[in-house]
Order: sequence, then structure tokens, then C-alpha cells
Amino acid sequence: MDLDAVVGRVPDHPKPGILFYDLMPLFANPAALDFTIDAIANWAAPREVDLVIGAESRGFILGGGIARALGAGFVAARKPGKLPGATVGHDYELEYGADRLEVQAGAIKPGQRVLIHDDLLATGGTSAAKVALVEAEGGIVVGLAFVIELVFLGGRHVLAPHDVLSLVHYSSEDVSS
Repeated sequence: MDLDAVVGRVPDHPKPGILFYDLMPLFANPAALDFTIDAIANWAAPREVDLVIGAESRGFILGGGIARALGAGFVAARKPGKLPGATVGHDYELEYGADRLEVQAGAIKPGQRVLIHDDLLATGGTSAAKVALVEAEGGIVVGLAFVIELVFLGGRHVLAPHDVLSLVHYSSEDVSS
């Protein structure tokens, strides 16, 4: 299936000069949704995944479906203050400041094999934070899976030596790419 054909492109969102890759049309298309979950789950299955960790917020949409297809559990990585009860987190730097991701304390147990999922790989900073969070809790990162990769931003290199899957690759922010 040509997933590129169902990915929307919104110029100047959320601010001028940014091309936003919109996965909502893919999520609304049953065949594309099914194909995407199956493609990621098929890639991840040999890795014997115990948990899928999905990033707020679009990572939640596919993350649960991927976990179900793998017979694995699902853990939500959220912004501070969004999860009930005790949490553990990881602070990280962005090109425009700092941020933090949290999971519920005890959600990732030592030795569990974890697939990290998010909708889009750009610079890799947020995904590197998820790797650090999983590893700090004793989990084993068995791979990272994305729908879209903005190759020109180099995020894959930040995540080395971990295995990375991305289903759609863009080499520029040109609307026609």
C-alpha cells in the first residue's frame, strides 16, 4: 500500500515555514490503518516484544493496536502531570527548550522487551528520551517504529545503535516530496 498517498500535508502548520505531515487521513482509512499496524507488528514480532510504549499523543492511536497485534502490553509516555499516581520521568532538551516525558511507576519492569512507537521521527530527541526512560527502568529497547521519518533531520543517527523502522521516508519538506 502507498501510505504516502494517504498522508496529508499542511503547509505553515503549526507556524509559518513548517510543513506538517498529517496522519489523521491515514487513521481514518481502514485499509491504511490496518496495513500500518500489520507492517509495524510484523517487523516487531521477531523481537519478542513484552510492551509497546507509545508517545503522546498520536503514538497512542497506533500503539494500542500494535500491542494487541503482538500480544503485548501498552504503556503511555505522557507530558508531566497527565498520569495518575506515582510516575517516573526523563527530562530532555529540544532545539527550543526542555521537556519531560513520564510513565506510571512500575509500568516497565526490569528485563521487559520494549518497542518504542511514535508517529514521526524527526531529530530523534523525543525518541532518545523514551529510550533513556525505558532503560532507566531496566527495560530492554528492542526497536523503534515510526510511520514517517523526516530523513533530512537525521533522527535515525541519534537513535543508533537501536533498530529503527519507518514506513514512509521524506527527504525534504517540499510539499511534492
